[in-house]
This record gives sequence, structure tokens and C-alpha cells, in this order.
Amino acid sequence: FVRTCRDLAQFWGFIKYEKGSYAERRDLTCSSFAPLLDHLEGKASRPSDASISDGLKSFDADGVHAVWAKALERRESDPEGAITSARTLLETVCKHVLDEAGVAYEKGRTDLPDLYRLVAKELNLAPDQHTQDVFKQILGGVTSVVHGLGAMRNRLGDAHGQGKKPVRPAARHAQLAVNLAGTVALFVIETWTAKSETRNPQPPR
Repeated sequence: FVRTCRDLAQFWGFIKYEKGSYAERRDLTCSSFAPLLDHLEGKASRPSDASISDGLKSFDADGVHAVWAKALERRESDPEGAITSARTLLETVCKHVLDEAGVAYEKGRTDLPDLYRLVAKELNLAPDQHTQDVFKQILGGVTSVVHGLGAMRNRLGDAHGQGKKPVRPAARHAQLAVNLAGTVALFVIETWTAKSETRNPQPPR
């Protein structure tokens, strides 16, 4: 009714048959508007959502950001779908970077860890490309996150069928997967952007 009833007469035509008492009608009205109000007040978002959204939008509004938006939307209502979208986000970003860099990969047959390995090598993000222990440790952690997200999608996402006793992820698992994927994707994008600007500096105005 939030979407279809445009005036009080239309709403009354709906509610009088839906609930019998005024108390029940009040409860239904409040619960139906709660998700919309929470969204408008920002209660459904997380501190990292806006910064990651801005970074992904500036990279490719039609492709990468659309996958990110889908992952955000599914976190609470569809954890399995959100986990799958999180993995798709990283795959999409990696392919965009490789395409723009002119690095060949086998389309349709290259797994996420292999795609990220190529991206890391191209952007100097592979742990073995650094000598400082702190960078090796951090970049090794990023690689582990990518591998983990790929495995998490295979185990908990909705891209593959499950057996008689399926494992169901909770919203917090989807939240973790989406946040990690968004952070890594933004890191890759910003590194690629910085490298591109160094390679092709803008002339002074």
C-alpha cells in the first residue's frame, strides 16, 4: 500500500479488509513505513558505504557501481545474494583494470584469485614485489581476503546449488563480505588511478 495507495480513500479501501481493529491497523502502518524511514534517516547504511560508493561511481558508474549497489541492497534481505554480488564486484573491478591496462586473461575461465594476481602484479601490489615487512604483510592480507571472498561465495553464495543441509549465512556474514569487497575494490581502483595519472600527467592549466 505504501507504493500503490495515493490518497486516504485508496488506503482505507486497503486497510479495512486487511486488519479488523484500529490497533492492528496502526501496527501495520508503522511496520510498513519503518524500512522507508530507516533508509531516509540513514539507519540502514554503514559508515563506509558512502566513501566506497563515491570511489566506485567515479571509476565506472554504469558497471562497477551497479554491482556495488546491488550488494548493498541485498545485505539484510538476501545474504546469499549479497555475498555473490560482493565477489562479482571484485571480479568486475579486476577485469576493468586488466582491460584498461591491456593485460590478457582467459575470459570466462579465470577465477577471481587468478584475476587479482594479474592485477596485483600490474599495480605492484603483490607481496613479493616489496621488501618492507609491513607492506608484505598488509598486501598479503589483501590477497587472503580475495581468496577468502571467492571461497565464501562458493560455499555460502547463491551461485551454486547446495545439498540436503545447506549452510545459510546471516546478515552479518553478508555485511562482512560486502565491506571487504568494497574496500579492496576501492583500493585497487585508487591504485590504478594513481598509476594512470603518473603515467599520463595532466598538462597545467
